[in-house]
Amino acid sequence: MGFEKKDLDLVLVPSGLLIMFVYHVQLLYRYLNKPHTTVMGFENFNKRFWVQAIMQGEKKDTSTCLQVISSNISAATFLASVSLTICSLIGAWISNTTNNFFESNLVYGDTRSTTLSIKYISLLICFLLAFSCFVQSARHFVHANYLISTPSTCIPPKSVEVAVIRGGDFWSVGLRALYFALNLLLWFFGPIPMFVCSILMVLFLLYLDSNTMPLIEHEFDGTQVVRKVEHSVSEMATAIPMPPHQN
Repeated sequence: MGFEKKDLDLVLVPSGLLIMFVYHVQLLYRYLNKPHTTVMGFENFNKRFWVQAIMQGEKKDTSTCLQVISSNISAATFLASVSLTICSLIGAWISNTTNNFFESNLVYGDTRSTTLSIKYISLLICFLLAFSCFVQSARHFVHANYLISTPSTCIPPKSVEVAVIRGGDFWSVGLRALYFALNLLLWFFGPIPMFVCSILMVLFLLYLDSNTMPLIEHEFDGTQVVRKVEHSVSEMATAIPMPPHQN
């Protein structure tokens, strides 16, 4: 019993997925233990300073930061809509039983209907995961928007940091799901394009995710903090009712 072309799927597809998983496990380890060596860790460091600077500034100067948050919400909402639309298209394609292009001999690999169903389900799971992550990213950015625009000065900057960073983390996971979906999409044309795409994708992500820039040493302007405290004290003093003078 010789090696047939349908056996390529059993070798190349798991190998390509394993390469992607190993790379992302290694990236997760670096992100948790050596965040400055990754682009996401470098961006989170700058986001923390950005939140602290915004929270220490005047409330009237928050219009710019709200525009930044709104742009992130718009981008996450757009990608969530695209992912959901593609899921609908995949469902419509599955229901179209008359189209058997991917079962023809033009695809060098396993073209059985069972394997084709696995391809559809795997691709659908990736886009559903991307949709869920982008929705959660938009939710956290909306929460950060509420916290930043709150008139009260008692909002801890840590709460805003967590909301902004979690929104960015869900955004990154959603993009990773789209990267996996691209690999699975090429699987429809055979296991060889999928395996080659996995290798090229890892090399491309290795270039994008690695950070060689040193962390920026941020310095806070203490005069803004003092001015903000003085303003709060003056508001509290004017709000205290004065006792009536006794004759």
